Amino acid sequence: MGLLATPALAQEAFPSRPIQVINPYAAGGATDLMARAMAAGLAPRLRQPVVIVNRDGAAGAVGASAVARAAPDGYTLAFAPALVLSVLPVTQPGSGVRPEALRPIYQMFSNAQAIAVRSDSPHRSLRDLVTAAKAAPGSLTYGSLGIASIPHLAMLQWARAAGVEMTHVPFRGDGAVMTEVLAGRIDVAAIVLASASNRPDMRLLAVFDTARNPAFPDVPTAVEQGFDVAPTSFGGLLAPAATPPDRIALLEAACAAVAGEEGYRAAARHALQPEAYHASADVFAARLARDVAEKAELLRGISLAG
Repeated sequence: MGLLATPALAQEAFPSRPIQVINPYAAGGATDLMARAMAAGLAPRLRQPVVIVNRDGAAGAVGASAVARAAPDGYTLAFAPALVLSVLPVTQPGSGVRPEALRPIYQMFSNAQAIAVRSDSPHRSLRDLVTAAKAAPGSLTYGSLGIASIPHLAMLQWARAAGVEMTHVPFRGDGAVMTEVLAGRIDVAAIVLASASNRPDMRLLAVFDTARNPAFPDVPTAVEQGFDVAPTSFGGLLAPAATPPDRIALLEAACAAVAGEEGYRAAARHALQPEAYHASADVFAARLARDVAEKAELLRGISLAG
């Protein structure tokens, strides 16, 4: 009987030490800035330091797999886009990352994708692109930041919905894509919406989202133009799959509070987030499940080698 009452069996108060949040990409990007804004808001609420650690490599697989392998105690978390669970398991099957490896805590961001052309392009709408593409299948070219990147998959999804064939040219980043469009070497840019900020030399034809972005109120969505596709790069805080539900719930509540505070909202505006950029664990999980299924279907039809 005495063994049942030993202090060693008492539940540890959580959190009782610093929390490490791994961003599986390099420092300095919009998502990284939002991760740091989240950490700044969480620390006083959790009464523990919340430290952002950048562990980039292998398109996010290095950092994501590190969190998946971490002790499921709530002290090692990931701040990452859904693609680490929906795309990487397909494109990097040897990485050890699986859709069920990480558990959603709270959605903290939603990055819209966009289709852009040079400002003097004759294409002024998605319908113009469809007309041109159908007149000469495969002749129109579009660039993205890489094969199986979210902009690439967004464009692929739209092209399938539109019933058109275009030729994909992969690059290493949105900047290179836009440079090639401006030089006239490719026709269209498939980019993250934020990359188009303060770019009068580019014309946005459409935003992929369920509503217009506050930073670009005059740019219609693809849905508004008759194409029922709205792929976005969403994500947030995730934990190793076996993390106890009570710790997930505590972290979820703290994130929900931070997401509504002005400090985080300012970071969201800076990153050109939509109005509905955050969501509960249940909503986040349901959206992740849909994304896993959708990306599996898209990836089944493309060559990952080039």
